[in-house]
Parts: sequence; C-alpha cells; structure tokens
Amino acid sequence: MQENNFPKLHNATWPGIVGKGHDSEPVIPFDTMLEMTAKAEVDGVKFDGVDLGLLGPHVDIDSSDDDIKRLADKIAGYGLNVGSLVAPIWGGPTLGTDDDRRTFVEMVRKSCNFGKIFREAGIRSYGVIRIDSASNPEQWAKDPVNNTKLIAKTFREACDVAADFGEQLAAEGEICWGGMHSWKVMLETLEAVDRPNMGFQADMSHTLLYTMGYNRPEDRLLPENFDWNDRETLTEALKKLTAALRPWTIDFHVAQNDGTVHGTGSHDKTGRHCLATDPNGKLDVVKHAGLWLRDENGELTKRFKHICWDGCMFSNDVMLKQQTWNDILATLIKVRQAHGWYEPEREKVAL
Repeated sequence: MQENNFPKLHNATWPGIVGKGHDSEPVIPFDTMLEMTAKAEVDGVKFDGVDLGLLGPHVDIDSSDDDIKRLADKIAGYGLNVGSLVAPIWGGPTLGTDDDRRTFVEMVRKSCNFGKIFREAGIRSYGVIRIDSASNPEQWAKDPVNNTKLIAKTFREACDVAADFGEQLAAEGEICWGGMHSWKVMLETLEAVDRPNMGFQADMSHTLLYTMGYNRPEDRLLPENFDWNDRETLTEALKKLTAALRPWTIDFHVAQNDGTVHGTGSHDKTGRHCLATDPNGKLDVVKHAGLWLRDENGELTKRFKHICWDGCMFSNDVMLKQQTWNDILATLIKVRQAHGWYEPEREKVAL
C-alpha cells in the first residue's frame, strides 16, 4: 500500500510577523522561518513547502520581477515549494474610500504577479491568493446590506484581475473581518461576489469561533455556556458549518483553538491558535479536519492539493524551538494519513 503523498504539507511564514513588532515581540526573520520549516522532520517526512505572506519586513510587495525570482531561488534552496500567497490588502480597506478600494485591487494584482513568477520558476503548482475585507465587523454592521455589496463589488474587481493571471482568490473566515465574521455572513458575501475564481479559506481555529457566535451571537451553532465535554454536540455543529461552507472551500488551514479569542500587537482579537499538542485545544484536529477534506458521504473531495498549518501569535520562545515545528508536522502527517491520497509524482524535467 502506497503512503499518501497528497495533500502536500505546508508551513506558514506569516506567524513570524502577525502579532509581532510594535507593542509586542520582535518579528522573526524570514530566513529563520524557512530554516525551522526545512529542518522539521518526522520519521523521514518533511514539509513540502510554505504558504507565503507577502508582508513586510519578510517580503516587499513592490519587489521587481528579478527580486521575486531571487526570492523563488532562496525558497527553492531550502527544498521548499510555495503554495498560497497572502495579499497585503490592509492598506486598502474595502469599506474605505474609492482610493482604498483601488489600492486593494492593486495589491491583489501585485500578489498575482508573485504567483506567476513562482510558477514560472517551477516552485508553485497549486495554491490561491488569500484576501479578506480589511475592514472590521463594527464598521460593516453600520449598514450590513450596502456594506456587503461594497465588499462584493471590490472582490469582483479583484477576481477579474486575478482571472487574468489564472489565480483563485480565497476569503479567510476570520471573525475580525467585517463581512466574514460569521458563517452566515460569509456565505452571503461569497454568494454576492458570484465569480468562479472566488472561494473560501477555512482555518480550523477561526471556524470553531463561528460555531460559538463570536461577533455575531445570532449565528451561533453551539449553545451558550457550552460544555466542551459534549463531543457529539460539537461535532454536529461542525458538520452543519462544514456542510454550508465546504462547497466554497478552496484552501485549508489545519489549526487548533482553545475556544477563546486572542490578539497581540496590531492584530485584532481572533481565534486563539493553540499548539498542536495543547491539552486545552477543543478540536479533535485529525477527526474534524476530515469534515473539510471529505464530503457529506465521507468521500475525499481532493479539492486542494495542499494543506497548511496556521499558528499565529505564539511567543518567540515557543516558535524558535525546533520541536514546535516537528510537533506541527506530525499533526499534519496524521491528517494526511487519515484523509489524504496517493498520486504518482511527476518527474521534474531539467531545463
């Protein structure tokens, strides 16, 4: 029996930035994130690649094409591929001015160019461009109908730009972003965009908060004062959530959450990412990942070629321990063993 080799296993680079910097700990250098990822190994299995935040100070979104090629060479030098890319759209909030929205679309265009050059360099054969509304739920709530229309209009313009590059856009369901702060609102936003290259990025930490109704109590799926020992009720809530959002899901983050919110530095409160081994984690990561990776009949969807671990706002002391990344890799391997598949690998042809 062949060992599963899909989906490919990726680590994220942006946890070295998100929640770091001003009023927090120093940013962890990009090279350090690559080194820790490349060194991780469990029973001979290593990470296949990284999902890349196109965020300063790690990456300059205004890099020249030659600079992007050099970045591709650097990543390839660690034996890693690139999957999904995070567009730095926060300087262009969708609920801001017309100029802000033009900035949003331009950041998507620049991110797509990174993806194009990475593909040409032979290190990116799958993945999406990740976006959000870059606006908060409080602002959205001032005029939900028209603000959803405005977010959708901006996303459509970004989708049209992305389509020229053959890219898909995925909106991350994170409660700190207006128009995607609850599962029902997220669905309404996706349906309003109505573009074939628009989808959902599911992060297990953030979507757990959907079931709890954070920032949108009327949409909660779990009862108030929920007893986390009631695993059947939790799984039923997650089944309802995934049934609604799975058809839209084109990118997936494996993650753990202890059922609380957290924010550090400039990052607003969102799902508290826990370590893979955290005893306070509320999810059965391997089991509940299967709700996203399999359909309602338990059949593999094979909708995406890679999965990524996302764990932000851990202390630098934790993140600079190699064992942290080995434990994360071990969890991803378990997910792939339970919900992955085998495909013959294509031979790389020397140019």
